[in-house]
Amino acid sequence: MATGEIAEVDPATLDVGAVVTNSGRVSAAKMYEPHPPALPFTPVQLAALDEAITLASRTTGLDFSVYLGELGSDTRAKAEQLHAATERPSHAVLLAVSPGERVVEVVTGEESHRRLADRGAKLAVMSMVASFKEGDLAGGLVSGLRMLTDQAGHAPRS
Repeated sequence: MATGEIAEVDPATLDVGAVVTNSGRVSAAKMYEPHPPALPFTPVQLAALDEAITLASRTTGLDFSVYLGELGSDTRAKAEQLHAATERPSHAVLLAVSPGERVVEVVTGEESHRRLADRGAKLAVMSMVASFKEGDLAGGLVSGLRMLTDQAGHAPRS
């Protein structure tokens, strides 16, 4: 077809939602299908992470939780704020990870700090960061939770 020529279109050959306008142009309506947001974990990874959190909490008697997201300019303050919002802050251990900011914060409460030495938390963070650098976010979190569980030991008997 040369420039300026108008092609005749048979309306019967058009897809559903398409029409030939008075000017001879074809106008088509397309269904907009938004893409679901990309999730950081697969269902299998989520199950492994859930199992690691549950096992850590059950074994140690401490309340483990993981926060994944932006922490803002003062990462420590935000992590401490999230930790304070837990049910039993004195027995809580929060792993706050912000991949975009390349930050990992471990926040412990009064009781959980007695059972988790700073050195043990630093080793767990180093292990997690090594996995994160390899692109294994879920594996790094699970590994870190297991290391912290080992450091804290079993729940004291009442």
